[in-house]
Amino acid sequence: MIKTIIVPVDRQGLHDITQSIIQLVGDAGWAEGLCTLYIQHTSASLLIQENYDVSARHDLEAWLNRLVPEHDPLYTHTLEGADDMPAHIKSALTATSLAIPIVDNQLALGTWQGIFLWEHRRQTTQRKIVVHLVS
Repeated sequence: MIKTIIVPVDRQGLHDITQSIIQLVGDAGWAEGLCTLYIQHTSASLLIQENYDVSARHDLEAWLNRLVPEHDPLYTHTLEGADDMPAHIKSALTATSLAIPIVDNQLALGTWQGIFLWEHRRQTTQRKIVVHLVS
């Protein structure tokens, strides 16, 4: 089964999409399988990360922004704004796909794990994620 979900984003940062994916897996009703997620963009990524303490997400965002700053004089791809080339670099350093086992009709996530779309741009937009479920 393949579904595409649309995730509206209104800011740079980590956006929790765990419940949307859990719902799709539950609707499929498979005892076991694999859930693959793929984001169809080059300036956003996917991440499994702590979903309990929001400070962990804030620290990740701050760290990556410090690692890949805007306005670097070496950037030549600047047509779409100061945050665009850093967004492409951040996407290259992180993940564009995830694979999560399905066990007993549930994602095999750990206790404090969540699934996040990591938006690397500051603009309001919509992101497409292809969800492929295999039993």
